[in-house]
Amino acid sequence: MIILEARNLKKSYSEKGRTIAAVRDVSLSISAGEVLAFLGPNGAGKTTSIKMIAGLIQPDDGWVRISDRDPHRNPQALRSLGAVLEGNRNVYWRLTAEENLEYFGVLRGLDQRTARRRGRELLERFSLMDKRQTVVQSLSRGMQQKLAISVALMHQPQLLLLDEPTLGLDVEATEDVKQLVREIATEGCAILLTTHQLAIAEELSDRVAIINRGEIVAEEATEDLIQRFSGSTYVIEPERAIEPERIRKLEALGVTITEDGVVHATEPTQLYAVLEILNPLPLLRVQKDQANLTDVFLKLVRENRNV
Repeated sequence: MIILEARNLKKSYSEKGRTIAAVRDVSLSISAGEVLAFLGPNGAGKTTSIKMIAGLIQPDDGWVRISDRDPHRNPQALRSLGAVLEGNRNVYWRLTAEENLEYFGVLRGLDQRTARRRGRELLERFSLMDKRQTVVQSLSRGMQQKLAISVALMHQPQLLLLDEPTLGLDVEATEDVKQLVREIATEGCAILLTTHQLAIAEELSDRVAIINRGEIVAEEATEDLIQRFSGSTYVIEPERAIEPERIRKLEALGVTITEDGVVHATEPTQLYAVLEILNPLPLLRVQKDQANLTDVFLKLVRENRNV
């Protein structure tokens, strides 16, 4: 089931007598239980797109549907939306963790009893129960982030907007937040994830949409996108120098051998023949030339910049 659908969004601003097209043509969709990483360099139109999706600014053209309702015309659509924007800034720092949850729960339409019960459930789930009476400014950064996500989930939204959910967190807190994101998606919530930490996006997302100069330049399954930019070369590095006789046999296969003795097989079918020739030499590594999301992102953004 599609939870978020945005089609042909456009938004321009006037600045010093000039018209600047912040978003030229953006279309996105996210299904229940899916994580879409929405990526782009600074100034690409990502924030403006998110604000249009969240009903904060009106698009010049195009439309948005959240659970088949228009957030710009039907306030009920926003009942299906939860957001953690700009890190952990959607909580009040001088209130306790429990007070934040109750306050925002009531603000989003829950009665006080339900808000208190729901808040306790989330505190238990996110291992924050022992900190329920602690003011937010005294919590660790990781706990603040978990609380911010808890607040966004109080009214059980179908769509969650997550902006930089792991920014500034230590390794342990980062792993906690990543696990929470996976669990939330598994339970059926659609998640729109924005981050400059591309390794996090690669790990958590089912699909990736990359925006540049106000337009989507790539949108597909994360694995498929990375595979499309990955090569087919295998790198085989022996632990010690290869003897001349083996080198002659390798050269006869058509593989490349560098001065430091690293073998590059450009065809997958060459790999096993190379390993047979090298046997029983100990190997340091056998590795496929595999791209990552950072490589793909930089390539697409730089290509688009030169158009």
